Amino acid sequence: MKIEVCFTPATFESFKNKEAVVAVIDVLRASSAICAAFMNGAEKLIPVGEVEEAIRFKKEGYLVAAERDGFVLPFADFGNSPFNFTPERVQHHTIAYSTTNGTQAIRKASECHKATVAAFINISAVCKYLVSFKRDIILFCAGWKNRFSLEDTILAGAMVERIMENPEYNTNCDSALASLDLWHLAKPDLLGYIEKAAQRSRLRDNGLDDCLEFCHTFDLTNIVPVYEGGFLVGKKVE
Repeated sequence: MKIEVCFTPATFESFKNKEAVVAVIDVLRASSAICAAFMNGAEKLIPVGEVEEAIRFKKEGYLVAAERDGFVLPFADFGNSPFNFTPERVQHHTIAYSTTNGTQAIRKASECHKATVAAFINISAVCKYLVSFKRDIILFCAGWKNRFSLEDTILAGAMVERIMENPEYNTNCDSALASLDLWHLAKPDLLGYIEKAAQRSRLRDNGLDDCLEFCHTFDLTNIVPVYEGGFLVGKKVE
């Protein structure tokens, strides 16, 4: 079985394999926030692609988290910082969730056998969940508006390293090998390396970087968000 890394949504059609399992990565901040929502008791999340669709969910009475370019949309209840998804706000709720990059990637990934969401905060659980299928794996970086992103690719590399410890998995994918090399560069000082990332600069410039350390902390949860029937649901992986 093989593991591949797709650097941006712009190239996902070249990787798409309906028999593969896919993990969508959007470290800053959608995948981290989604995992945080389930950590704090959210019932389900609905990945929403377009703003108009998010508005429709709001009119139907759903709690809505929605942002574009990092900023909360005027009609939304809150944005996509993981710190927005507190137990008081999200416990037992189904939340419609729309972001600049991550939720669109989840929708694309759902065309494969199974789509999941990966973050540093659930890395061990999501890797274990992916290999349990005994299928090819695609690590799908959401990036930024179809562009490459450092933080997503570094997490992909960390996941490649872990998954390749299983002798049933191998890769001849250049982007998987490149992400692994990038992870090895970043690994000694992850937060220091992330200072180079464009998204880190965007968040800092807009005063939205308070969650940086949280988003790069390993294994805060054993919950894996999984796409089923139009919803993300949280599955505990023991």
